[in-house]
Amino acid sequence: MKVGILKTGRPPKPAIERFGTYPDMFMKLLGPDAYAWRTYAADEGEYPGTPEDCDAYIVTGSACGVYDPEPWIGQLMDFLRSAKGRAKLVGVCFGHQAMAEAFGGEVVKSDKGWGIGEHAYRVLSQEPWMDGAETIRLPASHQDQVVKLPPGAEVIAASEFSPFGALAWRDQPAISMQLHPEFEPEYAVALIEARRGKVYADDQADGAIASYGRPDDRARVGRWIRNFLAA
Repeated sequence: MKVGILKTGRPPKPAIERFGTYPDMFMKLLGPDAYAWRTYAADEGEYPGTPEDCDAYIVTGSACGVYDPEPWIGQLMDFLRSAKGRAKLVGVCFGHQAMAEAFGGEVVKSDKGWGIGEHAYRVLSQEPWMDGAETIRLPASHQDQVVKLPPGAEVIAASEFSPFGALAWRDQPAISMQLHPEFEPEYAVALIEARRGKVYADDQADGAIASYGRPDDRARVGRWIRNFLAA
């Protein structure tokens, strides 16, 4: 199976040597030898020739918002719409928001502020690629949120903080989630520390870091994504 990763951002430079790029994180989560991988630097204007170049695409996280006036964001939206029904789609964080916006939903910078640390979502719909878990706990790192459901999509997991936390499309093979199964806790903590005092106040950073150290569901959600891709 050919899986393309649409790279839409990168970690802070000091973290790349230790943790790799966002495509590296997804390949580690899902298995470096599990698929024929291909990375496209979407944030630099690189896209497949046609959606059929890969069987599925994963859209990564980004420091940008879907409403930012970057030319590549419009290109990404166009590509996602062109790929509808022609390839499977998986979106994470910015990717989740980009898919929602591309297919008729709405994304805003939330007045709830930043969501960081590990967050728990209730599973609202047991999909065929799931395993019966009632909750999932994963790293969060976002201030933008989906606030309007795109036509054809259904909320499958959520929290009070993120009511549209994970979506499944019923009119195409596509899923997306706000949380980050690809983030190792050590990377999530390093990202918080890199933004301490600039993006997050000390007490907010301390509280988020304290949320790590408990078991999470990264491996479980990685299996869910693999099951979805195999279906």
